[in-house]
Amino acid sequence: ADLAMTGELSLTGKVLPVGGIKEKAMAAKRSGVKVLVLPDANRKDYEELPDYVQEGLEVHYAKQFDEVFAVALDHDSNNSDAN
Repeated sequence: ADLAMTGELSLTGKVLPVGGIKEKAMAAKRSGVKVLVLPDANRKDYEELPDYVQEGLEVHYAKQFDEVFAVALDHDSNNSDAN
């Protein structure tokens, strides 16, 4: 799969921040991930990463699970159209 998400979800669907954004972004790239969904609260962490880490990644930020779901469904439907 070329879509990945990191973060924690609360029982109410809130996307909570996590640590290790640089390491997670680098691991995602190594695994062939092209689209990354991160907690909105981690936006600054990602934006502070060097360009070589950010290069080639399409990043979406989410505050609620429905935003994650929308990105995943949109991504899936775009990939289905390509096949």
